[in-house]
Amino acid sequence: MINQLIFVLHSSIISGLVIFFGRMGSAALTSYISLLFVLTNIFVIKQMDLCGYHVTCADAYIIGISFGINVLQEIWGQKAARQAISISFLCSLFYVIMGLFHLWYIPAGHDTSHAHFVYLLDNSVRIIVASFISYLVVQYADTILYAFMKKRLDGRHFILRNYLSMFSSQFFDTILFSFLGLYGIVHNMTHIVIVSYGIKVVAILLSTPFLYYAKKYIKKS
Repeated sequence: MINQLIFVLHSSIISGLVIFFGRMGSAALTSYISLLFVLTNIFVIKQMDLCGYHVTCADAYIIGISFGINVLQEIWGQKAARQAISISFLCSLFYVIMGLFHLWYIPAGHDTSHAHFVYLLDNSVRIIVASFISYLVVQYADTILYAFMKKRLDGRHFILRNYLSMFSSQFFDTILFSFLGLYGIVHNMTHIVIVSYGIKVVAILLSTPFLYYAKKYIKKS
């Protein structure tokens, strides 16, 4: 039960901060999205028990990213959303490259942290590459889908458009990331995909009140 409560609090804070940074402008929201993607690639290798299933601790960050990009596109347009995707990708790529430099340093004889950095930064290369690929493909596709729905619905039904956009994008993100990053490692891919997507659906539903307030309080500056 404690993990479920933490997950609800975690997802709520991340979604709420989309509104906080969005009110500060597109640059602040883009910076926040970039930070979320960097954190995703750091924290994705930790697993937890949630409702009897083994899942990663990064799903809340992924939902926050999608929510933030949709808000950017809604308020500042598709160009701003795509720019945020590119910037966040480059920030995470910088994190990976700097991680390699960090590992190349020869540790002092009394150092006790190097082995932990090796596990964190070196052993997760496949997962990070899979995350990069799925992130770029899915988020760019999401901006296209979101723009299409916004045009067809004449800018109305903001919450509905976000639901359809995030449900669709996270479904394909889950499939793509699972096969690129976890195929051959986990025992049952079907269970991983179903459970991971189910957790993301819960996180999306938790963002409902923040979707409502995002449209109301975030204005183009």
